[in-house]
Parts: sequence; structure tokens; C-alpha cells
Amino acid sequence: MSSHRINELIELLTPEWQKQGHLNLVEIIELLARDAGHIGPLTDVTDDLLIYHLKMKDTAPDAMIPGIAKDVEVDFKEALLKARGCK
Repeated sequence: MSSHRINELIELLTPEWQKQGHLNLVEIIELLARDAGHIGPLTDVTDDLLIYHLKMKDTAPDAMIPGIAKDVEVDFKEALLKARGCK
């Protein structure tokens, strides 16, 4: 894992951990994994699952994942013209 991802995960975990200061780190990760719908052993929890769950936790259920929103083209015709280099 790169240091950027480690820093991002720590930055996202910190407020959650402070809200529930009576829990240890493993319990926090276990709780987040369960909230994200993870079923299975804790060793299968990925950093991506934790990062995206923490980023999307307080957003609307139908909100778009941040990394995908920047690539969305609402107008199909515009997207075709852009792909052809016409725009």
C-alpha cells in the first residue's frame, strides 16, 4: 500500500475512531466492514472497501462514487463528439 493510501485511510478513520473512542482499531474496522456489507473474515477486508465506505458513509444512497463522477457524460452526443476529438 502506498503512503498516500495509508494517509488517506488514517485521515478517514480518525473521526470515526474519535466518535467511538471506547472501541479499539480492530473493532472499528470490524464495525465499518459490517456496515459496508462485508461478510466473511476480517482478513478479507481491503483498504478500498474501508476508504470508499468511509467516503460514502454520510452521502445519499444513490450518490455516485467520487472517482466515477468525474468521468460521467450526461449527453451521449457530446460524449461521442468529445471521443472523436470534435470538442
